[in-house]
Amino acid sequence: MTSDATRPARARLPVAEAGIPAPRYVEREIVLRADPLTTAVALTAASREAHLLYEDRGRVTWVEGEAGVAEIGPAGPSFTVAGERVELPDGPSPLAAVGRLLDATGLPAYGWATYELSRSLHGAPPVAESVLRLVLPRREVRFLAGNVVRLRAESRRALDTLEAGLSAASTAAPTPRDDRVSTDLDQHGADDYRRAVAAAIGDIRAGLLEKVIVSRRVPVPEAVDLPATYLVGRRANDPARSFLLRSGGWEAAGFSPEIVTQVTAERVVHAQPLAGTRALHGDRAGDLARRAELYRDAKEVYEHAVSVRLAADELAGVCAPGSVRIDDFMSVSERGSVQHLASHLTGDLAEGRTRWDVLAALFPAVTASGIPKRRACAWIDEREGTERGLYSGAVIVAGGDGSLDAALVLRSVYRRDGQTWLRAGAGVVAQSDPERELEETREKLRGVGRHLVPAPRRTGAG
Repeated sequence: MTSDATRPARARLPVAEAGIPAPRYVEREIVLRADPLTTAVALTAASREAHLLYEDRGRVTWVEGEAGVAEIGPAGPSFTVAGERVELPDGPSPLAAVGRLLDATGLPAYGWATYELSRSLHGAPPVAESVLRLVLPRREVRFLAGNVVRLRAESRRALDTLEAGLSAASTAAPTPRDDRVSTDLDQHGADDYRRAVAAAIGDIRAGLLEKVIVSRRVPVPEAVDLPATYLVGRRANDPARSFLLRSGGWEAAGFSPEIVTQVTAERVVHAQPLAGTRALHGDRAGDLARRAELYRDAKEVYEHAVSVRLAADELAGVCAPGSVRIDDFMSVSERGSVQHLASHLTGDLAEGRTRWDVLAALFPAVTASGIPKRRACAWIDEREGTERGLYSGAVIVAGGDGSLDAALVLRSVYRRDGQTWLRAGAGVVAQSDPERELEETREKLRGVGRHLVPAPRRTGAG
């Protein structure tokens, strides 16, 4: 089954005075009897352009290329298409400016926000690099129900090329690899981390904060095959979302335990805070005992409760009065090497509010920043010493139907400027113990660190 359809012509973007039109696409649907995830990983492994594989509980989308780029950089918001860059007026905020432009196109956009987007939202001095990058892709592959795959590209010829590449990827089953990269997850930076947690506890007991997430970075000593690592890690994890990306100088493979937020096309807003952690080793009796301990631990329960309280307050600021509700409170979600206390909140987006208002209200996630959020972000900027980048930021899918899905970037491996690393943190409150928080980072790091597949070694003949 194949059918091509050209999207109707779109109105020009809000930068029409510069003569820059929105991209146009041709679509085709085909039937493909192949595993969506392994096929998308094979597409990624063959790609030489910017790309994103995004998986939402089995629903897989893969995009490649950059037909247009909306970005928030040191000079403010901008949009680049056909090699021409146009600066956007900030209006209420840089994020709102980018949101207005993307909403006007009516097209889906894909990309990321680094943790340092929080500086733009909180009025802090900007960083020297982009904090948000959302792309209108050149090619899109969306795996639908019933073995149907929807292809989108800029021309019928490009569709033909994309279909041929998809067909080849569907038969290119990855060869299993048993070798792994060894990384010091236990002791690297351990002493510095204990001191940082102790400092956080002191500031919390002094009344400066209520909660803050303190993280540590662990270098990976050799090159990693990111597509292979993603596939191995995804099979060993049960994430809320997963992703594999190369965009704007960043490369990452991740297994997100929770969302920052989700806004549906029907304007229902979701939040999913996870806070409170114990190890998950796969021995049923031991894991159940640790779960029971998690429920009994006053520190973990308190940390979770205050996180849910803030998430509810943030939702109330953008949702219709009385519509915010807690649909699930303090159940347990299993996420690879750990289990978390988990809650789920929903609300109805208020009239006059947009999906970008929701992202601004909930970013960065309370479970990756702290309480009060602005003060916790300032503490992190001052005490951690290095910018977090993608860690505790978001991978974002903004649908052409007004929806938005933002996965919290945790449990990931990162690559940039020739360096590869892992990062994990723990929520610190007044009752915290530095040694226990350090152990929690180890438990989280294992969810990715034990699945790092080394990059193939080049040979002279190669």
